[in-house]
Amino acid sequence: MPVTLEQAAQNATSAYSAAVIDEFRTNPLLDQIVFDDVVNPAGGGATLSYSYRRLVTAPSAQFRALNTEYAPDEVTTEQKSTQLAVLGGAYQIDRVLSRVGASATGEVALQSSQKVKAAQALFGDAVINGDAAATTGTYKDSFDGLKKSLTGTSTEDTSVHNWSGAMDQAKAFQILTDVDELLSLLDGEAGVILSNRKAINMIKAASRFANQYVEKVGPRGTSLATYGNAVLMDAGFKAGSAEAVIPESSKQVALYAVRMGLDGFHGVSTVGSSVIQAYAPDFTTAGAVKTGEVEMGPVGVALKATKAAAVFTKVQVTAS
Repeated sequence: MPVTLEQAAQNATSAYSAAVIDEFRTNPLLDQIVFDDVVNPAGGGATLSYSYRRLVTAPSAQFRALNTEYAPDEVTTEQKSTQLAVLGGAYQIDRVLSRVGASATGEVALQSSQKVKAAQALFGDAVINGDAAATTGTYKDSFDGLKKSLTGTSTEDTSVHNWSGAMDQAKAFQILTDVDELLSLLDGEAGVILSNRKAINMIKAASRFANQYVEKVGPRGTSLATYGNAVLMDAGFKAGSAEAVIPESSKQVALYAVRMGLDGFHGVSTVGSSVIQAYAPDFTTAGAVKTGEVEMGPVGVALKATKAAAVFTKVQVTAS
């Protein structure tokens, strides 16, 4: 049964866990993803893999004359799998510091909140840049992200789309036309349009020029800009750094559009498990320094249909 993080919060057994789950949901990307809890970790966790058939091409239909046969053709699929991964982090607090100040703003709350932000940043990074084949670095032990999944597919556009220069009506219409072109590559309605802050702000500015700018209410009353029904989303920064998840390289950035859903792009988790676990420091036992943890997983992502996601790899946002 697919679950969302909002639903997971309803199943939390303590106020501490519920607060942590809600912190994860402040990330717009996490709030959009549905997790399919179908992986059964049989054999002591040795099978944390999710296999599926990705739709590559769709079948055709045709008219036929009487006494003739249809020309047969079939849908094309390829077998894919994603390895579920565990991510999160730990923090340590002296029991004396845990009693300083109000609990709502104390050291435990601070460390837990910041660890959540780091974990959500890492997950969002892996959704784009994850590489299960990595043997070193950030993505070691991660899952494959959209960048790897879309490389070489029919929905990867490697041509240059030049958005640089002063924003005027002509530039605004060009940007909106390009966004529409990206969306047209999908097999349905996009749920998310992802890039870095600069490119997303340019889409917002273009929408204002065309009197099409719209916002909707997100988690905790936050405002989310939308393009149609798709959330315009800044992919943010990598965990523990000021490096963008979708960086500007050679004055160009990548722009993604994703259709969320169990037949499109979705998260994967294990059967009957909570997507997020929080472990508060236990100050009731001996020992001056105690450890708390925040953990997400095992989780992964799956792109069920190639046309459920698309990318412009070269959107020029800075003039040459």
